[in-house]
Formats: sequence, C-alpha cells, structure tokens
Amino acid sequence: MHRAAIALAALVLLGQVQAGVARGAGDAPIAVIAIIIDDLGNNLAEGQRTVRLPGPVACAILPQTPYAQRLARTAHNNNKEVILHLPMESVESDALGPGGLDSKMRAFDIIVTLNKDLQTVPLAVGISNHMGSLLTQRRQPMEWLMQAITNRGDLFFVDSRTTPQTVAATVAREVELPHLERDVFLDNDQQLSSIRTQFAILLDTAREYGSALALGHPYPETLAFLERKLPDLENSGVRLVTLSKLLSMRSAKRASLRTSAILRIVRGGAKSAH
Repeated sequence: MHRAAIALAALVLLGQVQAGVARGAGDAPIAVIAIIIDDLGNNLAEGQRTVRLPGPVACAILPQTPYAQRLARTAHNNNKEVILHLPMESVESDALGPGGLDSKMRAFDIIVTLNKDLQTVPLAVGISNHMGSLLTQRRQPMEWLMQAITNRGDLFFVDSRTTPQTVAATVAREVELPHLERDVFLDNDQQLSSIRTQFAILLDTAREYGSALALGHPYPETLAFLERKLPDLENSGVRLVTLSKLLSMRSAKRASLRTSAILRIVRGGAKSAH
C-alpha cells in the first residue's frame, strides 16, 4: 500500500509538471535562448544602444558607475530585465572597479558591499559575476555571498563561469538559491565571423538541450550583429526569453527529471515485491 501511494503521488506530480512544461511549450518554440549584455554603466551611448536591442535581452550593469541608475530604469521601461554585474577578484588581479568583492573580505564586508551595490542598480532581479576567476573558486566567500543573496528572497544568481573551477553555481544550489550558468560567450573574439560562429553554437546548444544562455558585451560588432539577427530569430525555431523565464523552464525540467527518477525507483520496488 505504501509503495502504491507513493507511486500515485509521483504520477500526479509528474502530470502536473509535464502539464506546466507543455503549457510553456505552447507559448514558445521548443528551443529557447537568453542573452545577457555585460559591463554596462560606464558608457551611456553603448548602454542606450543595448537597451534598444530587439527583444528581452538582459542588461548586466556594473555597480556605482556613472550611468548605472539611469540605464537600469531605461532598461526596465523597455521590458528588459536588469541584473547587478558584481565585480569579483580575478586570477590576473585585474582592477575591480567600485563595488567589487575580493578574497580578503569577510562575511560582513560582502554583505555591506552587496547591499550598497544593489542600491546603485535599481530594479535588479538578479546578480551575475563580473570577472571573478579567483573569487568564484573560493568556497567560503561564495557561501557568504550566496547566503546573503538568498536572505534577500527576491534575486537569482547567474554564474558567468569565468573559470572552469568555479564553485558559485554549486554553492547556490546547496543553499537553494535560484541560479543559471552561462553556456556560451558570444564575443571573446570580437571579429564578426567569430561572433557569428558563437551564435550558431548558442542555437545548436538550445536545440540539443532545450535552452541555452549566452553572455556578450556592448562592443559595436556584437550589438550590430544582434540588431540584425534577433528580429528574425524565431524563423530559426528558437525564441529569445527573459532570464526569469529561462530559470522557470529549467526548474520545471529538473522537477520533471526528479519525479521520473522517483517513479522508476518506486516501480522497481513494486516489481521486486512481487
């Protein structure tokens, strides 16, 4: 009886999850992408051009920069999600700029800096790391940061994956903080041919796995490419969505996989009981 009850509950949950995924699929093509443009806030012209990009491209704004507040409000008014692009210490010891986190900071310093930074980037719905190839490898500061973000209750985290050794997403998962991870960099090489290749990789990744997340920068080449490409994106069978939508879709997919796993275990147990 106990196994039968668990199996029934799992079937009900799986049906609910699949119904939710199906509804999402009805609203959009099977494959979706999200795009973040990083490093905004110091240059008004490139920030305004980014905000005018077609579709819900997310704007990652550096804290305590001259145009952070203005661009955040303009992006929001143009139906684009705003995230705080939080500077973090890199292996190369690149200059952090204002509002950055380094490995010498304790928990209190991280919390104070985070709160101050968020005040300078209004309407932020999430946080991503700017640089951070050193700090995102360090578990302790990541635990302090992810807990501080979690305690606010209304933000998610995007791991830019500036190093393969990052533990940022792992720690976010451990504290049950909603999070995403970057799949593709669009413009490490600013040549148009390279951006075109990376964008093709982005679409191929989305078609294979259902979704993909790209990061880019407000380089003239990147913005010009996106201005041309995004209006016709759905002709490729792919839809551009917000970070929040991507997050909810990936969460639903993970829930479906967990429920399917439970069902396999329960069914296996039922067979062995016979």
